[in-house]
Amino acid sequence: MIINSPINLELTQLSGQTSQPPWRQMDGCFSDVVLVGGKPVLFNVKQSGDCLDFSFTGNIAEKEAVSRLNYIYDLDFDLNKFYKYLSNHEELKDMSEFCNGLRLFLAADPFECVISSICSANNSIKRWTKSISDIREKWGDNHFDDYYIFPDKSIFQDLYEDDEEEALFEDSVCGNNLKSCGVGYRAPYMKKACEIFTDEIILSDIPKMTYDEAFETILKVPGVGPKVADCILLYGFNFKEAFPSDVWIKRIVSYLYFDGKDISVSKVRDFGMDEFGDYAGYVQLYMFHYARMSGLMAKLKK
Repeated sequence: MIINSPINLELTQLSGQTSQPPWRQMDGCFSDVVLVGGKPVLFNVKQSGDCLDFSFTGNIAEKEAVSRLNYIYDLDFDLNKFYKYLSNHEELKDMSEFCNGLRLFLAADPFECVISSICSANNSIKRWTKSISDIREKWGDNHFDDYYIFPDKSIFQDLYEDDEEEALFEDSVCGNNLKSCGVGYRAPYMKKACEIFTDEIILSDIPKMTYDEAFETILKVPGVGPKVADCILLYGFNFKEAFPSDVWIKRIVSYLYFDGKDISVSKVRDFGMDEFGDYAGYVQLYMFHYARMSGLMAKLKK
């Protein structure tokens, strides 16, 4: 079926949003298993003009499947209205040309987004997406011929952090632990996050909070700073007022708005949230990819 909402599927899939790794791609079709009401469903999407051609396999109603797809790709967000907003701001007006059709790629599993976002800290897109894919394949349930879902918190909390911990309990050759998936120093932070969201904080309560409440709640997780917290809230829970800020966003904002002056990352975050309001998350997403695709990032590297 055709979903009549404009999107650039490949750009959205490969944009490095920390909600999840890109879906499996074959012959222009992106596929993954999504839990809908606790039931595994195989989603298949491909580009059709500027819209999506969608099919699914699973024991759910078409209305349920379409609703879930609309959420994951944020298809109810009015891109044309957003592009009018960009065009009315001199600093932003060229961004829709370079990022046309880019949408939020929201988490099918918020817990996976928490772990993905922690894994992305000081990491490349290629490395963190491989790590999360490896975690899926090692410990996630297998559906529809080798499509793996991210392991549930009840499974994740029992994973070994590294070879040393594994060797204390297993006689076999080590390699069945988080660090074997390339997560490095982030392994204990991931385990602690699992513990907190199992024993102290209910993930499904996060969307009911105000943004500030949710932000402070996520910051309670060791190893999670403001950038990762904002990523979790934006890509995991669709808080569009989030403005994840790091050194690259700082350089871009400084170039566009502050004549290249050196300003702190925290001030950039405050500026983005105040300046762009409910569009902050989308502006940040477009800023980053505009800088990559227009040559601005290469200029700023110098």
